[in-house]
Amino acid sequence: MPEFQHSPGMRDILPPDSGRWRQFQAVFAQVVEAAGYGEVMPPLMEDLGVFQRVGEATDVVTKEMYDFTDRGGRHVSLRPECTASVCRIFAQHRPITPWKVFYAGPNFRYEKPQRGRFRQFDQVGIEVLGADDPYLDVEVIALAWEFYQRLGLRQVKLLLNSLGELDDRTRYEASLAEYFNDNLERLSPESRITLTKNPLRVLDSKRAGDAAVLADAPRIASFYGADAAANFEAVQQGLTDLGIPFTIDTALVRGLDYYRRTTFEFQGGTLDSAQNALGGGGRYDGLVESLGGPATHGIGFALGLDRTLLACDDEGVFGAPNKTVDVFVVDTTGGQEALRITAQLRAAGISADRAFENRSMKSQMKGADRSGAPLAIIVGSNELEAGYVVIRPLRGEDVQRSVARDTLISEVIKALQTAPKEATQ
Repeated sequence: MPEFQHSPGMRDILPPDSGRWRQFQAVFAQVVEAAGYGEVMPPLMEDLGVFQRVGEATDVVTKEMYDFTDRGGRHVSLRPECTASVCRIFAQHRPITPWKVFYAGPNFRYEKPQRGRFRQFDQVGIEVLGADDPYLDVEVIALAWEFYQRLGLRQVKLLLNSLGELDDRTRYEASLAEYFNDNLERLSPESRITLTKNPLRVLDSKRAGDAAVLADAPRIASFYGADAAANFEAVQQGLTDLGIPFTIDTALVRGLDYYRRTTFEFQGGTLDSAQNALGGGGRYDGLVESLGGPATHGIGFALGLDRTLLACDDEGVFGAPNKTVDVFVVDTTGGQEALRITAQLRAAGISADRAFENRSMKSQMKGADRSGAPLAIIVGSNELEAGYVVIRPLRGEDVQRSVARDTLISEVIKALQTAPKEATQ
């Protein structure tokens, strides 16, 4: 057993899984950049107060943040989510609105590790600040839906709700508090504690003992004013126009306190019901203002990488890339020629690897076979002296041939064009 291992809830991502992560983020970037979103890169660490604005009653703030005092005496935290950071960036730099941005990267929460949940976890997401339009809500949701489709997922379910305007939500919270207090003995001990902080959070409970009392709880739709009702209807109609299926879930409140009006969640149909949320988001008017900026409308989402990849595994889509190099160089003359050839190939856009430590021809050919490359370039003393190299196919039945050293690049390109397709994927 080695002296040091990664910390609990953390993990090491090795090839080829690391390539899958990069490809995941690349596909997401392609989807959202096509809609005019630019990448923003928030710092991993912020002043603690930035994240306290997400809601003093949330688990993120009360018990999950990695916060500490740095050497300058500042109380800081590793970011547990990105929306608050993006809003802080907006409040500080005041970009032109509507400000459409996306992000990708790790967040940190001190919570119990479980399948699809780690203390360091990656998300991708978008935020739009400075626009108030139900069709923007539709665009945001549609981009997440398109991303899942690009990954090949077909068993994703979209849940949709609206928390109404601030006054609607305030009246709803008061009604919930009254109802839950009238049924206090039916609530689990954990939900009773949550009730003292925020009645809405009780609706998040997945405990079997709370199911009956939650089923009879008041629903937000009964508290919508005319504006909230019209807004929610426009969002639903927009999604219908785009052919995006959804289910209204009147108990959907999400896990943070800053949401207003549209809220949504994507669930993986193959995952356990208690841990099936792939991601979600909503409108959070008021968050920028709470961070010292102007009153600013906002909407966005964050999608979890780990659970989404679990859903991909279950559906047999978006596997780890089987990335191989195009060429493996075998050099039995000391290695300097392999150095030159690999540099020349890479400069021409041809991926190439080689052996080191001046190993035997047999050993180097084993390495060539393990590399998955469709072609080997072989250089021995005879070839070096005569000014040519040998191109040997490593897959299929083609025979090797000698080519002049100064025609190497063009000959390799031609050879790769006829190489078996399965060897170059």
